[in-house]
Amino acid sequence: MQRYPALAKELFARLGEDYARTKLELRRIEARLMAWHRSNELSRRLAEVPSIGPIGATLLAMKVPDPRQFRSGRDFSAWIGLTPKDHSTAGRTRLGVITRAGDEALRSVLVVGATSVIQHALRSGKASPWLAALLKRKSPKLAAVALANKTARIAWKMMVTGEAYSAKSAVAA
Repeated sequence: MQRYPALAKELFARLGEDYARTKLELRRIEARLMAWHRSNELSRRLAEVPSIGPIGATLLAMKVPDPRQFRSGRDFSAWIGLTPKDHSTAGRTRLGVITRAGDEALRSVLVVGATSVIQHALRSGKASPWLAALLKRKSPKLAAVALANKTARIAWKMMVTGEAYSAKSAVAA
């Protein structure tokens, strides 16, 4: 039987107390964020998009200053950092990796949401024609970034026009 020194026991007990306090505080913060999400009309509309959800919707509603300041969904997506770098010269267009400019939290939440949609599509075999064709050509990680880019453009359009999410128009786009 292994015996632990008293100092180690004391430190582990303190770490356990810190963990319990942090867990409680996170629950309080999550409850406040969910209450804010439920009270915010824009956040509720954005959460209807399959890869956004309540956390992404709350972040978008809080962090996007004015969606009308962007000329297009592509500009909005570039502001988040989801568009590829352009390495073009002499008429040859070569796109590189995503720029990673902009808000890291928004970008990561959108990519994680897109990854979740892709995993669900791969398990169930039910993917939109656009996503199915993309997954045939690209790896799931690259497809997740492309889907996050598309989702950001959809979110921008919803924020600017005030429309609700429509799966039919999103597939057509």
